[in-house]
Amino acid sequence: MEQHLTIEERVEQHYARRDLEKTILDALVAAGKDLDRLTSADLAPVDEFHTGGREATIEFAVQLAFEPGTHVLDVGCGIGGASRFLAEQYGCRVTGIDITSDFIRVAEALARRIGLGERVTYRRASALALPFEPGAFDGAYMMHVGMNIADKPKLFAEVRRVLKGGGVFGVYDVVHTGNGELGFPLPCALTPDISFVAGLPDYRQALAAAGFEITHERNRLDVARAFFRREMARAATDGPAPLGIHILLKEPPRILANVVNQFENGVLAPFELICRAR
Repeated sequence: MEQHLTIEERVEQHYARRDLEKTILDALVAAGKDLDRLTSADLAPVDEFHTGGREATIEFAVQLAFEPGTHVLDVGCGIGGASRFLAEQYGCRVTGIDITSDFIRVAEALARRIGLGERVTYRRASALALPFEPGAFDGAYMMHVGMNIADKPKLFAEVRRVLKGGGVFGVYDVVHTGNGELGFPLPCALTPDISFVAGLPDYRQALAAAGFEITHERNRLDVARAFFRREMARAATDGPAPLGIHILLKEPPRILANVVNQFENGVLAPFELICRAR
């Protein structure tokens, strides 16, 4: 049966989690949080599903510099951590799309719980066929999304289509440096069939072809290494935290050990690319 699924269906299957909202709420209670007084900071350990967590989102947001009142597209929003941060801290109105239905349902529920339901909206949609009119957004960004999308030229062309001229588009993705072969499982894929981790030149070429000018690049490998070393040291001292991105992973110990090893060996590196729509 699985062999007849599309790539996007297999990607959704990879990320799908039954009872995800309940799992997160139970973990929040175990972490000592009051479910009636939740804040975005309370959710950060689980809903910042990318290398560096909330710290990386904060630093990425500084580079994006979205203005209050702008309408921003979050491509591959996951359960919505970055979108809620931008809405709360920068005064943006954010629309998030993701191919995973479970993520969209949880993103909506968490936004309501922290009182941001009016400022962030979420839709299940494909990044390769965005359900928006041309020029609908003032800015856009994606965080750890391209690794599951093979056709990056089409991905970036779709983002450019729905972005106003001069709009900022930020990409924060993990790229293959060429310093060794990829090993699986990874957070984006347990096996190679839905992994489309690419090199930085592939991103540059696809962005330029889609009509973007890259104005800033930043290698975040040192940040990634420090982040994971810190998290591993904390876990060794205090034991596994009840709340964390491990909730979103199907094989947390193997995946985390593998990705840490590939960051340490320089096989993978997270990069920020800040672009402007021509």
